[in-house]
Amino acid sequence: MTPYEIATIDGDGIGPEVCQSTITVLREACGERLRFTSYDGGAAHYAKTGAVLPEDTYAACRQSHAILHGAAGLPGITYPDGTEVGNDLHLQLRFKLDLYANVRPIRLYRGAKSPLAGWQPGQIDYVIVRENTEGLYASRGAGVNLRGELATDTLVVTRKGVERVARFSFELARRRKGAPRDGKHRVTVCDKANILRSYAFFRAVCDEVARSFPDVEIDYAYADAITVHMLKKPDFYDVIVAENMFGDIISDLGAGTVGGLGIAASAEVGDTHGLFQGAHGSAPDIAGQNLASPVATILSGAMMLRWLAERHGDAALNADADRVEQAVEAVLAQGETVPRDLGGNASCSGMTEAICRALR
Repeated sequence: MTPYEIATIDGDGIGPEVCQSTITVLREACGERLRFTSYDGGAAHYAKTGAVLPEDTYAACRQSHAILHGAAGLPGITYPDGTEVGNDLHLQLRFKLDLYANVRPIRLYRGAKSPLAGWQPGQIDYVIVRENTEGLYASRGAGVNLRGELATDTLVVTRKGVERVARFSFELARRRKGAPRDGKHRVTVCDKANILRSYAFFRAVCDEVARSFPDVEIDYAYADAITVHMLKKPDFYDVIVAENMFGDIISDLGAGTVGGLGIAASAEVGDTHGLFQGAHGSAPDIAGQNLASPVATILSGAMMLRWLAERHGDAALNADADRVEQAVEAVLAQGETVPRDLGGNASCSGMTEAICRALR
């Protein structure tokens, strides 16, 4: 069969290491069914050329079946307004390719200890779906800075934007096993509907969408309160949907409850394109030293396989995604090869080799 074309952008810092590790693992799992082609982009590329996302890179991302990204961003490389250049790589792709759903699984794997006392693997297993193209971040590059005395950004919420991310969330909940606590298929709407009209509108539109999913329970939590609930009753959650900024914040909190950003996978998907990268940053302080954990990016690669499988009706890729996740968990559970961020001392290459051995 014709291989899937995957555009890869290594990026900055540890990006090249974790991206190449993921390619090695996916080749082990999928053989020749994936064809990876590397393209430039990121803060270092901007420093050399003035472009964080070159036109040829964007064209390749637009035409490929999927995009795999390492990480982007370097200290001191900023735009004149003080915002970071590196983040603009995936932000541009997000808006240009309309990647409206940011999907962040929060799952406690065997071998990864939660800082929450008493919680075991299988008891924390939910997904945060963050609306990815609107909310407060729609103001990026468009806010007002008046004479250095006043600065404003506008929170933007549209019916179309909320409807599609809500529908995505309910469809996802319908496909999952339900919340660990009670097995119920549930979507929790995270907002501040008690204070701001924009969030009241967000909730109202989610309510409208919920009527088409009578088999999925709808639940509500204010953004401040959910930060407590995610610590005290994480087993209650199945799918959480939130506006862009709130989703950004609570997904990092969720990652912290299952081992940290080094194990946090991420997908940014739309109707026709998908971008997959670990949720962590570029960690330039350990770049090039073989110290980075590739786990988050490898798990993001498994998410890419599932997304491709669903889009193209390819059951074999779903099976490969299962194998990759099981291999990661088996390595962590064995306890001999554990990355530094999870309390071990395994190198990036060591983790990669161990996961490949488990796949074999």
